[in-house]
Amino acid sequence: MHIIINNASMVPVYEQLIDQIKQEIISGTMQEGEVLPSVRSFANELKISALTVKKAYDRLEEEGFVVTVHGKGTYVAATDRQLALEARKKSVEEDFSLAVDRARALGLTDEEIREILEILLIE
Repeated sequence: MHIIINNASMVPVYEQLIDQIKQEIISGTMQEGEVLPSVRSFANELKISALTVKKAYDRLEEEGFVVTVHGKGTYVAATDRQLALEARKKSVEEDFSLAVDRARALGLTDEEIREILEILLIE
């Protein structure tokens, strides 16, 4: 698994882990039943706290992306392709929502926001 932690990012490290692991699962890079690195080994590899990795794994389990078998490890859960597609859509929707909120806070009208989106879609 290839995870890159950006310590300069405003996004908490555990969220960076969650997002990148989710992306690997959704894209099919990680397959159903594949074992994730142990909490300790992953923390050592990434040079972060084991508690941070544990928090990320716990959240991924809550969202149904992984299953933890105590004493054996954390595995990629069986994923429904529709569930994976919905997760991707939700992520994009959240990003759009943040962008729209920011644009409105800067005083842009809905029409100006639509124009920007149209320009971006053309590119």
